[in-house]
Amino acid sequence: MSVPAEPEGLDPENAKLVTLARSARARTGAAEGAAVRDADGRTYAAASVALPSLQLTALQAAVAAAVSSGAPGFEAAAVVTDAAMIDSGSLNAVFDLAPAAPVLRADTSGAVVQIHTSETAS
Repeated sequence: MSVPAEPEGLDPENAKLVTLARSARARTGAAEGAAVRDADGRTYAAASVALPSLQLTALQAAVAAAVSSGAPGFEAAAVVTDAAMIDSGSLNAVFDLAPAAPVLRADTSGAVVQIHTSETAS
């Protein structure tokens, strides 16, 4: 269902996404942190939102921030979470704009444990 991650071979720009996602999660104490890099190289980070009237995963929040800022598409995304998987709705939010963009799932230490692509998403 996913491509095995090779942390030692992680592209520096993707490593930066993991760092931004970890920071967003730590700053808010949220369950998840995420970051996306748009097609112009700009990055957007967000944490999960759990309000009585609004619930977003961190990846959905990061995608929403990027899209509302005019991002034309994505190069890559990263999610830091304790969860065993990224929900399909969050993955599809990325793949709607960028079917070829990898989505990295990292544990809370920042170690990449899974890389999703549109071919591996369920």
